[in-house]
Amino acid sequence: MAFTLAEIASRFGGRIAGDPQVLIRQVGTLERAGEGQIAFLANPRYRARLSATRAAAVIVAPDAEALTTKPRIVCDNPYAYFGHVSQLLNPAPEASPGVDPAARVAAGARIAPSARIDAGAVVEEGAEIGEGSWIGAGCYVGAGAAIGPGCRLHPSAIVYADCRIGARAVVHSGVVIGADGFGIAFEAERWVRIPQIGRVWIGDDVDIGANTTIDRGAIDDTVIEDGVKLDNQIQIGHNCRVGAHTAMAGFVGVAGSTDIGRHCRVGAAAIILGHLSICDRVEISAATVISHSIRKPGTYTGMFPSAEHSAWARNTAYVRHLAELARRVRALEKRLQQKDSGHD
Repeated sequence: MAFTLAEIASRFGGRIAGDPQVLIRQVGTLERAGEGQIAFLANPRYRARLSATRAAAVIVAPDAEALTTKPRIVCDNPYAYFGHVSQLLNPAPEASPGVDPAARVAAGARIAPSARIDAGAVVEEGAEIGEGSWIGAGCYVGAGAAIGPGCRLHPSAIVYADCRIGARAVVHSGVVIGADGFGIAFEAERWVRIPQIGRVWIGDDVDIGANTTIDRGAIDDTVIEDGVKLDNQIQIGHNCRVGAHTAMAGFVGVAGSTDIGRHCRVGAAAIILGHLSICDRVEISAATVISHSIRKPGTYTGMFPSAEHSAWARNTAYVRHLAELARRVRALEKRLQQKDSGHD
């Protein structure tokens, strides 16, 4: 599969500088791309690599167009444009319809004629698999669950009973959707388990990384809206709502009953405590702990950088006494104000 720059630009827009008939067969990095490959420059720190690249063509922003004489596509967002080109050159494999004889599909399950069910997969009674969806080897789709059209469940993904996944989802191996949320109550020196009777409701075009878990609601549903992108090993607690087109990096933990807005970005290993509300267009830096609701869009950071241990211990000791220091400063300011007032 190959396309000229002109054909690529006709699909995705952008302006061509240089030979529009350069043939592109694959994408590559500025450092390693060669004949028939297209690379991109999105970060100004890598401009020096642009002059040395052996790529057949490059994708650049207008302010970098003059830095190379290579054939190039000029656009406002080179990284996103590169993503479109990579999808064009590396299309996802399509499902070959049919149910493998080694799969176990309940008589009352509804499997679209164009869907594929691989060996070892289990589809329980009343479950529904949409057109063109691909259920990988060893997957489990519980009773009454619904998988929309064009979905891909990679091997050993688990969807518990009555959960729903919309169209064109990508669910990687080890994902568990709809396990019980952490619902327990303390009584008489022991824990009482609270049945989790809600579901997980996932919108269209959602990607879920390997070993991520999304708990079912205690009473109401846990909801993941359209276009959400979740990295590997993320935990979404029960009754959470994640707004459309929000993205989370690996190891994020979201405690139960938290409402996260649309177009948010959550950095790796961030922790969001339960029963909070995060408004739209919030960016949370990596390793930040969010302990209060956020009502205003913006970037929020709360990290304690690493240091040599003895220095870290001293600094931590100072932080523990900040409240007392603030109280003493306020008292001192008050005495100074009183003194100045008396002098006047």
